Amino acid sequence: MKRIRFGTPEEFVPSKFCKNFNYVETDVKYDVSKIRGKANARGYTLILPYKGEPESIYGFGLQFRQFNFRLSRVAIKTNADPIAPTGDSHAPVPFFVSTEGYGIFLDTARNVEYNMGNKLSGVKIVDTAMDSGEGKPRSIIEGPAGECTIAIQIPVAKGVDVYIIEGDTITDIVAQYNMLAGGGPEVPDWGLGVFYRCHSKYDAEKVKGMADYMREKEIPCTILGLEPGWQTDCYPCSFEWNKERFPDPDDLNNYLAERGFHINLWEHAFVSPKAPFYNEIAPYCSNYDVWEGHVPDFSLPETRKFFIDHHRNNIIKGCIDGFKLDECDSSDFTGAWSFPNMAEFPSGMDGELYHALFGTLYAKTMLEALDGKPTLSEIRQGGPLYASYPFVLYSDLYNHEDFIRGTVSCGFNGLLWTPEVRHADSKEELLRRLQTAVFSCQCLINAWYCEEAPWVKWDCEKEAIEILKLREKVIPMLKEAFETYHKTGVPPIRALVSDYTSDPNVVDIDNQYIFCKNLVVCPIFAGKTERKVYLPEGDWVDFYTGEKVESGTFKVSSENIPVYVNRARA
Repeated sequence: MKRIRFGTPEEFVPSKFCKNFNYVETDVKYDVSKIRGKANARGYTLILPYKGEPESIYGFGLQFRQFNFRLSRVAIKTNADPIAPTGDSHAPVPFFVSTEGYGIFLDTARNVEYNMGNKLSGVKIVDTAMDSGEGKPRSIIEGPAGECTIAIQIPVAKGVDVYIIEGDTITDIVAQYNMLAGGGPEVPDWGLGVFYRCHSKYDAEKVKGMADYMREKEIPCTILGLEPGWQTDCYPCSFEWNKERFPDPDDLNNYLAERGFHINLWEHAFVSPKAPFYNEIAPYCSNYDVWEGHVPDFSLPETRKFFIDHHRNNIIKGCIDGFKLDECDSSDFTGAWSFPNMAEFPSGMDGELYHALFGTLYAKTMLEALDGKPTLSEIRQGGPLYASYPFVLYSDLYNHEDFIRGTVSCGFNGLLWTPEVRHADSKEELLRRLQTAVFSCQCLINAWYCEEAPWVKWDCEKEAIEILKLREKVIPMLKEAFETYHKTGVPPIRALVSDYTSDPNVVDIDNQYIFCKNLVVCPIFAGKTERKVYLPEGDWVDFYTGEKVESGTFKVSSENIPVYVNRARA
């Protein structure tokens, strides 16, 4: 890995807030002299060489709409609910990897624009003023025309640190990027079990009733989540228990703990006028409110202290060991809520920078509030150098194919993603979504809208429980995979091209993924009776039967989710 500085980087960059930042320089084969950088009126420009076809490019954060960015344009931007393959994302990351054995990380929180495959004309404009004699702009030739490039524009900035990472496979490269951030998180065993979020208007007795139901049916559920109704005010947040619904939070926690459950609470960071620290925190917030709530600048220790002290003394109190941190992304497509990019924060950041760093800083704050308690929680926004945070991304989108593409894309970027189960239009769809959840880093059922467990509606309780019990079989594999992630940076879920980079058949496969060390998971979607599967060279057997399966392409039809084990990598 090698860092090269171009121009003068900005003050507020991801590495500044990465507590475990660990840069160790090594030699690289990449010809750094071929990277050209210069400041311009729009910020800072980088030009990198690019082979084009067949060089494939992956990364840029959590991506639902596109997988391989070969010969594409992408402008990364923190934005929920992306509707097209533009680069908008809950978790944009200025990092990409190439099948040519290198990765490029830019230490910036700006909305970077990448253009893969644009060709230089060979003309350099020296003076755009018209020549009085001929009426033409003056220019000179700048070397051979037709050079294929990756052209990068970083807004506002006048420089940037560029990290070049090399490896034999994409997994090698991604692992080094993750170790730059300190490696993957340490997670508790209970965080890998089934996680059930209760109806948003449940009270304490109904939560206890759901816990009793889970134990009576022997569902291997370890976490129960409370949605917005636990607070007195939730848009914006009061961060105060609703004592009508939850008169004794300690009693609820004890009841659940005796039955082997942990509690996870929903919240977002916008501070309601009803919050007890609303006036005190005001000087440490943005000059724009959201939903009439203050936006805290979590980069400041004074701001974090308000959240930490209040949560420790009034909410956590030994009872809570997980949070769902919502709404820390933004949205141009669902009401254009959140603060604008022109917003000003007391630290000196503008809104564009803070959007990119919001989730990381929020997660950091809540980990401090938990004071060392182990957790595997949820968050709506992550970003650069995020690998060490035990927070899993989720979305308000719900297309199943997109969810699988998100599962695959996260493995390029130091992010974790859950294809949570929320609702279904049929029994078949519900069971197919549950199958996917079982083979994910977090098995999450979000029944915030549902008075009863969602499988009750479709009269498939027995089938649903059988699927969820399969989670117990994969937890030991996940535990080992997370330990590997922490120590080496190799993510627990990866695209096939990540491990099998030299295999040209996998470069566009975005609907299968490697799970843990040596499983390949191949979801089948509702309405489809079969699917095509590709297995790279290896010693493959069926996960369920142990029967040998040949490498290559074949079709499979199954009521289960097809899963295959590569014994050559055991």
